[in-house]
Order: sequence, then structure tokens, then C-alpha cells
Amino acid sequence: MADPKQEETFKVIDRRLFSEDGALRKDVVEEEERREEEAAARAANRAAANAPAQTDANRATKTPASNPSVNAPASAVSGDNQPFDAEQPQGSRSFQMLVDFLVRNAAAMLGGMADPRTGQAYLDLEGAREVIDMLDALREKTRGNLSKADDDLLIEVLGQLKLTFMEMSKVAADAMAKKAAQKK
Repeated sequence: MADPKQEETFKVIDRRLFSEDGALRKDVVEEEERREEEAAARAANRAAANAPAQTDANRATKTPASNPSVNAPASAVSGDNQPFDAEQPQGSRSFQMLVDFLVRNAAAMLGGMADPRTGQAYLDLEGAREVIDMLDALREKTRGNLSKADDDLLIEVLGQLKLTFMEMSKVAADAMAKKAAQKK
């Protein structure tokens, strides 16, 4: 008779974007390039399929060409009345401000800002780790929905923050070891 509990196995997949030295892993770069090529091919196919329909729609419209918000559907106009490409959204100022806010907080926690009471650099590695994890989650959850500029911004700041975090962690560990050695 067969055992009712089957042996379960699992596969571990490394989803980290960076190697131990803080550089983007080779397979991550290759995967990003493959996705970009696929997106470009899909965009070219859609553009070719929609080209005749767009010219017919433009002939039927009798609105002034000088106002893009009148010619374009409401969903295709950004907040600053500039039409954007549906396949490649333009960089969002609000998104960039959100990323900047999180980066500044993480940098402050990594000693980039002095404590106003003591004048000493403030170091909160756990807090910085949480903010970096939030940025990682933001990148993962928005993958494929960001403009190239926004995605590049996230990759750049995450790389810099992770590298700084590793350096500060090493410095803190060395300081703790030195302090422990002095107590003995």
C-alpha cells in the first residue's frame, strides 16, 4: 500500500538581483535584456497592426492639432498634457519623488545624517535594511509597468544602497569586534 504522505521536494530559486560584491548578477542582466527584446517585438507588432486604424481615426477627427489633450483619449494624456506611448510610459515625477523619499531615509539610517542631539552620525542597520527591502518589493511589484527611466532609477539606487549597506555592516561588525576585544 502506498504511503498517503508523498515525499515533498522543493526547488530553491535565487531571486536576488545582486551578487555578494554588489554588482548585478549576469543572469539578471540577461533576463532583463530578453524581456526588453520581447517587449520591443510586441510593441512593433502592435504598432504595425494599429497603424491603419490610427490614420483612419485621425482623418475622422476634426479637432485642432495644436491641443494634444483634445486629439488623444483621456487615458493617453499624462498629467502635464503630454501624450505618452502606452508601451513605454514616461518617467513619473511622483514615482521618482517616492523613490527619492525612501532613498533619503535609507541613507540617513546608514549614517548619512547626523543626530541633531549628539552631532554623531546616526546608524540604524535594521531600519535601512527594511527600507531597502521596501524598494526591492516596489521594483518587483512594478516590474513591466515602469518606464525605462523609472526602472533604471530603481536599479541604480538599489545598487548604491546595497553596496553602502554592506560597507556599513562590515564597519559596524569590525567596531563591535574591536569593542569586544577591548573588554577582555
